[in-house]
Amino acid sequence: MWHIFVYRLKCLLRDKESLFWPMVFPLILAMFFQLAFSNLNKGEIFQTIELAVVENEDLQNEPYLKTALAQASVGESKLFHLTFTSQAEAEKLLQENAVSGYLEVTGKQVKLFVNDTGIRQSIIKSFLDNYLQTAATVNTILAKNPQKPEQLLSRLSERRQFVAEVSGTSAEPNSILNYFYTLIAMACFYGGFLGLNEVSRIEANLSPLAARVNIAPVHKLKAFLAGFGASWLLHLTEMFILLCFLRYVLQIDFGPKSFYVVLTTIIGSFAGLSFGTFISALVKKAENMKIAILFTVTMTGCFLAGMMYAEIKYLVSRHVPVLAYLNPVNLLTDAYYSLYYYDTLNRYLQNLSVLIIFALLFCLGTYLIIRRRKYASL
Repeated sequence: MWHIFVYRLKCLLRDKESLFWPMVFPLILAMFFQLAFSNLNKGEIFQTIELAVVENEDLQNEPYLKTALAQASVGESKLFHLTFTSQAEAEKLLQENAVSGYLEVTGKQVKLFVNDTGIRQSIIKSFLDNYLQTAATVNTILAKNPQKPEQLLSRLSERRQFVAEVSGTSAEPNSILNYFYTLIAMACFYGGFLGLNEVSRIEANLSPLAARVNIAPVHKLKAFLAGFGASWLLHLTEMFILLCFLRYVLQIDFGPKSFYVVLTTIIGSFAGLSFGTFISALVKKAENMKIAILFTVTMTGCFLAGMMYAEIKYLVSRHVPVLAYLNPVNLLTDAYYSLYYYDTLNRYLQNLSVLIIFALLFCLGTYLIIRRRKYASL
């Protein structure tokens, strides 16, 4: 068996397809992902909003508005950068996109002028709506109970929060990590091409090589296990090269649980190879047909896991949660993300347990199919 293992490993190292699809192709795709998504998170960082305020006599009659604007434009994480100017200059700044909008007080009305719609304009409007609502509430209270205006106004500056936000994780949300985790899961299941070849190598009706293997004085299952072991060793090496490239070259964050990342990769590689052996044993067609089916199923799983469109993963989890657990690519992707995002291992162990069950079912199915397959003549 050791002899078969060594020579099968040598054959795999000489096979360009065995090296390209599970390792070289994911490396190339990872570089394209990095080029495409490297600045995606930077666009989500909040930047202070440029806001112009028309300075006129009506503004001087609104001291509370000036106070609110002043409080929102101080500090390291200030909301606005204010520019007090004339109405004509404010309009000019708006047309030149130097400001996101400008405010003008006319009588008792506070008007907001914008020339575009977006997150910045929405924030300005929300700030203004909150101020106007608070001002209306204060006026109503003072009209009914005018005895203590100073106490009421002092409480406005001491807003109390009665709901505390508690996070279940210490990790920062990162919208691009799922793409890279799905890429790793895809590379794991591309190992299925190696598993497919191992089954095809012992099916005597597919090639002269397989016919010679069947008439050799070695049990077919022993030859298969030796070849499977060689394929798994090669694929694990390819996966560890991919992980090192992502972590140390592209600086992709996997979180602090390195041992579990390696363990997940080992199990994912085994699941990918066993999936390929099961497809090859199940489909009684030519090898090209088996490859087409394996590729289609794998890429469909990658799509549903969010590789091409991240939102599809959450849509599936929300509307068809059973499909998320029936997709081994999604289970592997979610296992990596759970290690990064969650402080506990509950969700990670849940994903990994289901993935292991799938891998064992693939192995059992492969064994039951190929163990009794015999040929009338070779």
